[in-house]
Amino acid sequence: MSRFKVTTIGEGQLRLSVPAGNRLEMVDQFDVHIAGAEANVTGLLSRLGWSCGWVSSLPDTPLSKRIINEYHFSGLDYSAVKWTKNDRLALYFVEYAAPPRSTQVYYDRSHTAFTKMKAADINWDYLLDTQLLHLTGITPPLSPSLTEIVEEAVKRAKKKGIAVSFDMNYRSRLWSPNEAKKILTPLVQNIDLLFCSRTDAKIIFNIDGTKEEVVARLQELTHAKQIVTTLHREGVIGRDGKKNYYQPACEVEILDRIGAGDALVAGVIHGWLQDNFVKGLKYGVTTAALALSQLGDQVITTRKELESLLESDKIDITR
Repeated sequence: MSRFKVTTIGEGQLRLSVPAGNRLEMVDQFDVHIAGAEANVTGLLSRLGWSCGWVSSLPDTPLSKRIINEYHFSGLDYSAVKWTKNDRLALYFVEYAAPPRSTQVYYDRSHTAFTKMKAADINWDYLLDTQLLHLTGITPPLSPSLTEIVEEAVKRAKKKGIAVSFDMNYRSRLWSPNEAKKILTPLVQNIDLLFCSRTDAKIIFNIDGTKEEVVARLQELTHAKQIVTTLHREGVIGRDGKKNYYQPACEVEILDRIGAGDALVAGVIHGWLQDNFVKGLKYGVTTAALALSQLGDQVITTRKELESLLESDKIDITR
């Protein structure tokens, strides 16, 4: 019996944002939230009752402890985090905007404690004591040593028969499409669960067409057992072997777009852990809607609330 249901490795960050109508160059205060794609996923899964572990590295500072405090309340295990001295914490800045301008994201992630991690720093026994290893395409471009760690993690997981989940999560401000294709294509071969948006499929692999064509070509390219392709406002399409499953998006009033993709991944994995991929797609669009309707990257919910939302007919007030 594995200690964890899901483990991951990724960077913890502070998100500093200004609301629409404000510009970063004139800012005098920020809204502060906790961020990190991999921990967003495992943090939400922890809130849904699954045992999850997170491997990372943080400088021993009060700001890092702000991150840890958030994950502590979610139930995410962080005992394998490597604490360092005299290193930087990753930050990213968000300038929300209304049309005609688009929201802008700026990263400050160079030379952080996490980017300096080496394979020897990883507690492999901890990371691989799991049913599912979840990774993303955000980590490899952060440093050459992190690329090696992700490659080694996939190799070790496959050798031990541990299922691998991977979210492509392309970030244009971290690397080019050609760099991403070169590194990520080998990593996602024959994995168990692949997440790739329709946009990322086009940018990285030059795959375009109908939603059915996109997900089929992704499976031909990667041979992943199950694939989930997000279709933005349309919802998601999942492919399990040769069969497709379409799940429309939930109606939602959007307060904050950032973190919705990670929430969707967590929802799908929530279903996958119950051996129900199709229901996972329903969970996924629901958790994504929850993320869109809450401020910050972390989705605050419970398994009971999630199940009730799947069954609800839009009750405005619950008394």
